[in-house]
Amino acid sequence: MRLLHTADWHLGQTLHGVSREFEHARFLDWLEGELERREIDLLVVAGDVFDGQNPPVSAQRLLFGFLAGARRRRPGLMVVMVAGNHDSGGRLEAPSPLLEELGVRVVGALPRRDDGALELERLLLPLPGGGWCVAVPYLRPADLPVREGDEPEIAGVRAVYDELFAAVRARLRPGEPVIALGHCYMAGGALSEFSERKILRGNLHALPAELFPADLGYVALGHLHRAQSVGGREAVRYSGSPIPLALDEAEYPHQVVVVDVREGRPVALEAVRVPRFVEILRLQAPSPEAVPALLAALPEAAGPRETWPLLELTVQLEQPAPGLRAEAEAALAGKAVRLVRLALETGGHGRALAGAAVPLSALAPEEVFRRCWARVHGAEPSPAHLAAFHELLEGAHDGEAA
Repeated sequence: MRLLHTADWHLGQTLHGVSREFEHARFLDWLEGELERREIDLLVVAGDVFDGQNPPVSAQRLLFGFLAGARRRRPGLMVVMVAGNHDSGGRLEAPSPLLEELGVRVVGALPRRDDGALELERLLLPLPGGGWCVAVPYLRPADLPVREGDEPEIAGVRAVYDELFAAVRARLRPGEPVIALGHCYMAGGALSEFSERKILRGNLHALPAELFPADLGYVALGHLHRAQSVGGREAVRYSGSPIPLALDEAEYPHQVVVVDVREGRPVALEAVRVPRFVEILRLQAPSPEAVPALLAALPEAAGPRETWPLLELTVQLEQPAPGLRAEAEAALAGKAVRLVRLALETGGHGRALAGAAVPLSALAPEEVFRRCWARVHGAEPSPAHLAAFHELLEGAHDGEAA
């Protein structure tokens, strides 16, 4: 069996007000071709299919168009998709009766029966050619069984996976693989500072790699946008996001992972780079006076605007310069770039200029909370307060989906 692992598409995302629809459409077209060319049997999408709980119609159209196209080009393809912390599990699952006719299985939320038992038939999926997929979506606190101790969330997640692994072993025949999915934050994972919404109470409770038994065929994870293995185990990994979802993600490669599994074990694993459909430029000017010459060196406008690079311009200042953005926009007239962020820093310190206005949309929710707390209390919030903030934030996101 050959599988392709991808995650964290975030369809419907905008980056500082700029739609990513063009890039997502190009990625999905590319992915269709890879599924056919590489003769993929199983496509796993490990969460954060959409960027928000209420994705725009255009994002839903992209998803359904891709699934139909993939099925046409690879008729025997099986697709397993789980919800991430950005997704609405119910919304993702809603078209399941139709999607299952296309070989697409969606697990949006952890299903339980009236007596509290897991609905195993919705979480344990038989694979083509034999074997099983343990399809676990993002686990919210309400999904977890109550456990005592210093880290009850970790114990609750472990209890869910342990129950599912025990159930799948009872069904497993010799030589069959077990593929597990999860959308979570694993201990030691490399975060991207501005893009990954904190989960499991502010990432204070990172899950250990031993959560996944060593004899699993492959573990496909989502949530972290930087592609990486977990705990030194090549078969337990994040595929990473297919496109940079924040400006600070431009520096590392974006990819999908292709895995060949034989006799229940991975025999070949290949990281396949996703083409960069729109470049991200990050330029620095030592002073406002240097900005015109820096921008004058950029290429002249050519081709469709949606293909132009996105520009982050960082300028060192000694005092506020309220007209700087207008000056930068004027200097960019006729240039093939789109200015998405103007960052202002004090010279030599790398700190944001206190007197400079920063758009609220440019700040992550945690940064807004930290600034408000520091203004009122004159200090950084404690880990306990950060954890409480993220619990409230997650509740707000859940409320949006209701």
